[in-house]
Amino acid sequence: MQMFRFAVGLVGISMIVACVSAQSAARGVDPDASVRINQIQVIGTHNSYHAGLLPGIAKIVQQKNPEAYATLEYAHADLATQLNHGIRQIELDIFADSKGGRFAHPLGQAMVTQAGLAADPDPYPDGVLMKPGFKVMHIQDIDFVSNCQPFVACLRIVRAWSKAHPEHVPIFILVETKEGMPSADLPWTETEPYTAATFDALDAEIRLVFSKDEMITPDQVLGHHRTLGEAVRKGGWPTLAEARGKVIFLMDQAHVGPIYLEGHPGLRGRVLFTNATPGHPDAAFVEENDGNPTRIASLVRQGYLVRTQADSDTMEARTNNTHRRDNALNSGAQIVSTDYPQFEPARWSGYAVALPAGLPVRCNPMSAPPNCVDSMLEQPALPR
Repeated sequence: MQMFRFAVGLVGISMIVACVSAQSAARGVDPDASVRINQIQVIGTHNSYHAGLLPGIAKIVQQKNPEAYATLEYAHADLATQLNHGIRQIELDIFADSKGGRFAHPLGQAMVTQAGLAADPDPYPDGVLMKPGFKVMHIQDIDFVSNCQPFVACLRIVRAWSKAHPEHVPIFILVETKEGMPSADLPWTETEPYTAATFDALDAEIRLVFSKDEMITPDQVLGHHRTLGEAVRKGGWPTLAEARGKVIFLMDQAHVGPIYLEGHPGLRGRVLFTNATPGHPDAAFVEENDGNPTRIASLVRQGYLVRTQADSDTMEARTNNTHRRDNALNSGAQIVSTDYPQFEPARWSGYAVALPAGLPVRCNPMSAPPNCVDSMLEQPALPR
């Protein structure tokens, strides 16, 4: 009888342990070892540096081209504030300026004076535009005020925040390479073209701020695989345990990808992931800004990292049209970018983009493993 009771007791204990284990798995205890960075979803800001037009230039643009002016009616807080509020993807538009001074005398300031308007304040009295290095701005001569300048200064802000919050999920830094003229009707400042050497300089500026151990790079994802495409299809993205406290750089402009690849086949030795065509050797990251949910879901299931936009050109924000936003969030795109994060709602309608419960990250609705639990990925940096 005692032996029977002992055996029954063992069975009971086993059942309890199994039950607890199942509950723990269901709750997603310690998901860091099994959840990969392509199995989460975060909110990003579009043109995260954008501080808005200077007053005099704003009047001229609004008068001469009200449609264009309407697309520029947004501005963001500084990068650290955005990160504090849970933004985990930022976008920096950069212009090459290898000699310095290329953008130091904006045409827009001269237009303000010629129009008899009060001169706009100098946003860069420290002379930073005179120094060599990549500059951060939206449109040369007109929309050139950034909440951080130059590019390396923006990166240092992100790094300082990251060091102060070492448990954050990876911060995605989208880099858009800008060149060319907005139109042919004005003597715009001529931009510097992007070459392989220019991209060498870009990688060098990034490495000046972030060490190898602070970044997720193509080489790390590639591992022993033949191509990045093969790597991401076979689970090559790092886990959260490997990625916390790090940043990952992504290239916005697809047309410069081949130039960035020169001398670096398959992105070997490079810092940024190109915005590539699925199936190509360098394909790990893809932009689907128009937000086709079916295509995005397919790409996510194949292992690709996808960025899409919840809104653009202030259109959705003016009428609180949430259709595109909701499709973007449900599509499985790991990065959903907006001009109006929750803490910066549209002044016309209150339109904003956020994850449920105000969390900075959630389990990806298309690709997350069963043990992933939103609340265990990262807590809000600021109270709701």
